[in-house]
Amino acid sequence: MESQMENLNQNQMDALKEMGNIGAGNAITALSQLLGKRISMKVPVVKMVEFKHMAEFLGGPEQLIAGVLVQISGDINGIMMFLVKKECARELINTLMTEFSHDYAQRDEAESFTELENSALQEIGNILTSSYLGSLANLINKRVIPSTPMLSMDMANAILSVPAIEFGKDADCALLIESLFDSDIYSVSGYFLLVPDDTSLNIILTCLGAK
Repeated sequence: MESQMENLNQNQMDALKEMGNIGAGNAITALSQLLGKRISMKVPVVKMVEFKHMAEFLGGPEQLIAGVLVQISGDINGIMMFLVKKECARELINTLMTEFSHDYAQRDEAESFTELENSALQEIGNILTSSYLGSLANLINKRVIPSTPMLSMDMANAILSVPAIEFGKDADCALLIESLFDSDIYSVSGYFLLVPDDTSLNIILTCLGAK
């Protein structure tokens, strides 16, 4: 049985794209405050992407990816992930750790992350996803409750198997929001992956006036 995610009309896609723009903008503002640096964001690229093709957008199935996943509950249900390539994750960690610890020595992207660095990256993902979902909650005037974030570092195919397995029986695609954000010292591409269940998608579209 096909899901709504696979049969959206142009008006519904436009509404979801606008939601993606607002959510990503809110998340980048929160990241700027966290890092203590001015960060600008290009207009996000919002697409409906099949799970089987999603790894291609992240650099290929073997690309090393850091993924922060939160379960969504409340008035809507589903999952959200923040995905970033390992080298971009290193940039974010170096910036955050340098901001809060003058004794921190920046490390090369090829090095494995320490437990402290993993915690820093998980907090970055938590801030970004929580800010995005908070923006969504305000936009649709519904309760949107994120779970405690879970961090994984693996190849893109392995990271993306989580939403594919959990939601693949109901739908084979998800909303992918690519955001390019720049500071004075780096440029980082991050990806928000939003997968609501069918009932929740219906609620979102209704609240956005796109039903």
